[in-house]
Amino acid sequence: MLAGRGSPEWSGPLTGSYPAAALLVVFSLIPYLLLSLAVLPLSRTIAASLGMSRSVMDITIASSTGAYTAGTVLAVQFAVHLRARRMLVVYEVLFVIASVLAASATTADVFIGAFIAQGLCTSLMLIAAVPPLVTSWPAEKMPVTAAIMDLCIFGAVAAGPTLGAFQQAEHAWRPLFWAVAVLSALALVFSLLTFEDDPAQDTSAPWDFIALTLTIAGSGLAFWGAGQLQSSMRANAESLVPLITGFTLLVVLVIHQYFTRRPLMPVRALASSIPVTGIYIALTASASSIGIMELVLQMLEQKTKPIEAGLYFLPEFGAALVIAVVFGSLFRSRYTPLLALAGLAAIAASAALLLTEVPAVGWTDGVVAGILGLGVGASVSPALFMAGFSLQSKSLQRVFAMIELMRGVTAFLVAPVLAFLAATLGASQVIGLRDAIWICLIIALAGLIGGAGLYLSGRPRLIAPDIERWQGEDDQPAWPSPPLLAAIRKGRK
Repeated sequence: MLAGRGSPEWSGPLTGSYPAAALLVVFSLIPYLLLSLAVLPLSRTIAASLGMSRSVMDITIASSTGAYTAGTVLAVQFAVHLRARRMLVVYEVLFVIASVLAASATTADVFIGAFIAQGLCTSLMLIAAVPPLVTSWPAEKMPVTAAIMDLCIFGAVAAGPTLGAFQQAEHAWRPLFWAVAVLSALALVFSLLTFEDDPAQDTSAPWDFIALTLTIAGSGLAFWGAGQLQSSMRANAESLVPLITGFTLLVVLVIHQYFTRRPLMPVRALASSIPVTGIYIALTASASSIGIMELVLQMLEQKTKPIEAGLYFLPEFGAALVIAVVFGSLFRSRYTPLLALAGLAAIAASAALLLTEVPAVGWTDGVVAGILGLGVGASVSPALFMAGFSLQSKSLQRVFAMIELMRGVTAFLVAPVLAFLAATLGASQVIGLRDAIWICLIIALAGLIGGAGLYLSGRPRLIAPDIERWQGEDDQPAWPSPPLLAAIRKGRK
C-alpha cells in the first residue's frame, strides 16, 4: 500500500510526506519511552513532591509499564474493527491529556492515573503508527525507517537515565514531564497533518475477548506483583501470587493465540526458524539489557552524585545513535541476523566488564554504558525485522504487537526481580548486586548461544530481504524461513 490512498476529503495536507510521517512516529514514541527509565532516578523526588511512599511509586512505575505491555494487544484488536487513523488521533489526544495531567499533578492519585495512561497510550500509538511507516512507503525508504525506529525505541530508552539523573541533580521532575507534554502535542499535530481515513482491517472478524481478558488481567497482575516485590523487598504472597498468576495468564494467552482459528497475533505463523530466532534474541536482549541498566542505576545512586550518574550514561545514548546509522546502512544486506547476534555479544561483554568494576565506580562504567548501547540497538530492532520479514507485510502490525507484548514482559518484569535479588541475595548488598549482574550475563549468553543454535537449526540461507516482493501485490515474505529445527529433523530421517 502506498501513501496517499485515503479518501481525499479525509486526507491531511502532509499525507504524502515521508518526513512528516516519520516525525509522527518520533514524537509519538520518544516521550514515554524516554520517561520509562528517566523516572527511575527521579522516583524519590516525585514521591516526595506528591506525598507518595516509595513503595507506591514503585508500583506506579510497574503498573505503567504493564499498561504499555497490554496496549499492544488492545491496539491490534481495535485496528481490526475500527479505522486505524481515526483511532490514532484519539490515542494522541488521550496521550496529550495524560501528559499534561502528569506534569501538572499536585496529588498522587492524578499522577498515578496519568502516568499509567501514558504507558497505555504509547503502545496504542506504536502499533497504530509504526507499521504504516514500514509498509506504506517505497522500499528505498525502508533503511531510513529502520534507523528511525531503532533510534526512537532504544535511543530514547538510552537517553532516559541521563535526563532523569540531570533532573534529579536539580531536585526537579516537572520540566522533563512538561517537555514530554510538548512532544505529545507535536505528535497530535502530525497525526492530523498526515491523516488519511483508511478503513478497518476486517470488520467481520470476531472480537477476541479471551485474548483481551488474558492480556489485561495477566499484565495487570504480573506488573503489580513485580512492583510489590521491588518495593517491599519481600518474597511474600502479596507479591509472588499476582506475579506468578499474571505471568501464567500471559503464557496461556500465547498458547491460546497459537491454537485459536482466527488469532489476533500470528503465533502459529511465527513458529519457523527465523522468526523464532528473532523473537528469542529480542526477549533475551531486552531482559538482560534493561536488567543491567537498572542495576547500574541502583549502584550509581549509592556511590555517586546524580549529575555524575547522568554523565555515565551519556555513552549509551551516543552508541545508540551510531548503531542506528549502522543498522540503516546494513538493512538491505544479508547481515541482519549476524548484527542481532553481535548485539547480544555486546550486551554480554558489558555485563562481564561491569563485574570487574563492582562495587567501585570508575571510568569503565561509561565504557559499559557505551557497549550496552551498541548491544541493545544492534540486537532488538534487527530481531524485530527478522520476524516481520518472515511473514507477509499485512501481518506486520500483528507481529509487532506480539513481539512488543513478549518483550515488554521480559524486559520490565525481569528488572524488578533483579533489583529484588540484588538487595536480598548473598551476605551483603555488593554480593547480591554481583549475583544479579551474573544473571544478566547468563541471560545474554543464553540468548547468543541459543539464538545462533535456533538460526542454524533451520539451515536458512543468509540472504538479503527482498523488500519489493514483501511490499508487492502478491504479499510474499521478504525471505524464506525454513521449519524450526529443520536440520535436526532431516538428520533423523
